[in-house]
Amino acid sequence: MDWKPHITVATIVEDNGRFLMVEELKHGRVVLNQPAGHLDPNETLTEAAVRETLEETGWDVEATGVLGIYLYTAPSNGVTYQRVCFIAKALKHNPEYQLDDGIVGAKWLTREELMTQRDNWRSELIIRCIDDYLAGLRFGLELIRPSL
Repeated sequence: MDWKPHITVATIVEDNGRFLMVEELKHGRVVLNQPAGHLDPNETLTEAAVRETLEETGWDVEATGVLGIYLYTAPSNGVTYQRVCFIAKALKHNPEYQLDDGIVGAKWLTREELMTQRDNWRSELIIRCIDDYLAGLRFGLELIRPSL
């Protein structure tokens, strides 16, 4: 068996009880997710989170902390993802930014609004990360150690 987990990053960006979410196409339907994506070669996890947020939402953000590290196996394909979820502060919106292929757009939603759209979640990690954030989980960025 050839098992290769995927390293991904995600970002929780909150503003007055609303969370920055991404609408993206997945298997021909629009789903909701936090700004998230894969780690690219030669970048840090923090750099990847900031980059993915910009590429998927048009928002420049500053990472302020780490929410947690999550292990998730997608029931649709059996792929295992290790997600490092960051907390970030929105700095500036770039409305003319060309979003990644497959991204429909970004929207700000409350937890309650997200709950009414459960059938459109990309995964259960969405609400788990938001609930961890709302519960006050926070770790410093120094938790992420760069390579030597």
